[in-house]
Amino acid sequence: MTDNPVQRARLSRRERARVRRLPSWWLLPAGALLGAVAGGTYGLVKPPQYTATSSVVAVAAGGRSDVDCADALGFAQAYGRVAPQLALLGDAQVEAGVPAAFLRKSVQVATSPDAPMVSVSATSSSPAQAADIANAVSGALVTQATHTKAGTGIRLEPLARAMRPAQPSSASWKLTSLVGACAGGLLGGLALLARPRRKADDEGPGQPTVPAPTHAADARGTLG
Repeated sequence: MTDNPVQRARLSRRERARVRRLPSWWLLPAGALLGAVAGGTYGLVKPPQYTATSSVVAVAAGGRSDVDCADALGFAQAYGRVAPQLALLGDAQVEAGVPAAFLRKSVQVATSPDAPMVSVSATSSSPAQAADIANAVSGALVTQATHTKAGTGIRLEPLARAMRPAQPSSASWKLTSLVGACAGGLLGGLALLARPRRKADDEGPGQPTVPAPTHAADARGTLG
């Protein structure tokens, strides 16, 4: 038993001395190991995410000849910008069966600078729900374009329906472990750089002492 405060103080000093005797680079592997464990745990605990993608294309409404490819491209980009708005997603949330806030959070819309196409991607922890959300938003876009085709001369046609993804789009636990190891190693290196340097008496022997100069009398005695 070490109930004596003096003995506990001696043990504490011994432990600190052992830590000081460790090589300075031990922070790097320790940080990498802790980061790998934390990253792997995060990858295993977090539910996998699935992403499904559908697409629509802008075409001339009713075979109108006054609408060219540039008009279709411009309206496709415009529909891509207004797709996440709540006013347009009102029908989509009813069809997908999810709240509008979740719909906006899980949907990503992209357009092409070269083709009049709108791509809708939805992410969810359920593959079926991801496909349903992507198809619902694409359907809402087609419906909105149908309502305004008399004034715009453009309508949207479904190009590809979203299918249930077979593989998750989120990172696996192996990848999160690797990212965590890199981050932990980086933090360990920063801690190593910020670590205070040891005192000179801890790293090696002190500086050699310079002998005192001899007295003048001793010098004259030597010369005589």
